[in-house]
Amino acid sequence: MLRIILLTALALYLITVGLWPPTAAPVSLLLTGLAAVVGLVPGPVWLLTAGVAWLKHQRTPNPQTV
Repeated sequence: MLRIILLTALALYLITVGLWPPTAAPVSLLLTGLAAVVGLVPGPVWLLTAGVAWLKHQRTPNPQTV
């Protein structure tokens, strides 16, 4: 029984080690591209965009409850 458990654990380990790098590569490329795009846009533009989005989606007060 222990032998089967060890062989199963070894098989799972080899599958994980063999499949993890190709699976993680697209995620890594996506994050690298996102970092490049964020780095190209200046900080004040991000702040202005965040301010505009906040003002656009802000709730308007209801005059009857104020």
